[in-house]
Amino acid sequence: MTSGPFADFQNEVYLKGLLGELPTLPFGWREVEAAACAAMSPGARGYVAGGAGAEDTMAANRAAFDRWRLVPRMLRGVPAQRDHTTTVLGTTMPAPVLLAPVGVLSIVHEQAERAAARAAAALGLTMVVSTAGSVALEEVAAAAPGAPRWFQLYWPADRELAASFVARAEAAGYEALVVTLDTWQLGWRPRDLTQAYLPFLRSEGIANYLSDPVFLRDLPEGDAGAAVMKFVRLFNDPTLTWDDLAWLRQQTSLPIVLKGVQHPDDVLRAVEAGAQAVVCSNHGGRQVDGAVASLDALPGLVEVAGELPVLFDSGIRSGADAAKALALGAAAVLLGRPWVHGLALAGEAGVHHVLRCLLADLDLQVGLSGHASASALSRDSLVRVG
Repeated sequence: MTSGPFADFQNEVYLKGLLGELPTLPFGWREVEAAACAAMSPGARGYVAGGAGAEDTMAANRAAFDRWRLVPRMLRGVPAQRDHTTTVLGTTMPAPVLLAPVGVLSIVHEQAERAAARAAAALGLTMVVSTAGSVALEEVAAAAPGAPRWFQLYWPADRELAASFVARAEAAGYEALVVTLDTWQLGWRPRDLTQAYLPFLRSEGIANYLSDPVFLRDLPEGDAGAAVMKFVRLFNDPTLTWDDLAWLRQQTSLPIVLKGVQHPDDVLRAVEAGAQAVVCSNHGGRQVDGAVASLDALPGLVEVAGELPVLFDSGIRSGADAAKALALGAAAVLLGRPWVHGLALAGEAGVHHVLRCLLADLDLQVGLSGHASASALSRDSLVRVG
């Protein structure tokens, strides 16, 4: 695990510069994104960068951050070494930052989830591992033994398969179950359509299915086409309702997190259903075009959540973004596309670099705005300008 305050990363870079060692990777998130997109194949680039429809929800996610501004306060005795440690659902974190679940990572780097898991583990960060992974969930766990990790569930149409995924995650040491609610059908994604590119149909991102005994049952051995078609049939279940969560609760002792919540009433339903947390998320703008920005939805969810932790994703790019979401009441934030860009650029080293940049930036934003830790951020730390 990297030692020392997160902000020391910049001192490390400057000191290496004195010795003639210049960075090989960019630091600004826009520059990282541009370099990663240039490095990816056209299909992968469209899949990672694209969103639903005209991508208005993606734009709204970013614009929402611009409407909130941090208000720095002076002479508040801020410690030079700030401690951002927190605990969410029993998982201790060095900062309220997790790696959001992202599937089919093999389209951007051959090491896929393994590289991301090792990079996250080096910093003590929790990785949320996707059902739609390029590497089986047990192999991801083995790549970073002892590291904190949660499992994201795309609830399949076959209940026995769903139970198998959950049991496998629990047996492999995953500490929470994150159920994605908003992707029971893929959104309209013009970039992917233009390339006629859906990686799942090329057997990318279905490793958890191909390693599952329930899924493999009755499949002709070695018939990749039959496996893909079975995956397509079983990937999602549009008939699910709030009542079905009772069945899921019976399958596991893990905390259940519901991801994709945007309306306060759905938070109340989550509480009634016995969920342990929700994630305010619009899937990074990849599902419903013209939807409410996640940051705009966040305060309303926090207001009704009571003791229920509300996590946040969709649009986080920088430490300032993370600070704003935390100030608006998020218990933690999930970082998505930026670490995937790092993976595309330099594998494990690229993910590690992006994560260190985000953590250093967050540390500095918190301290320079007059706070001793991320947990000290509040609505009073911000002003709305639009």
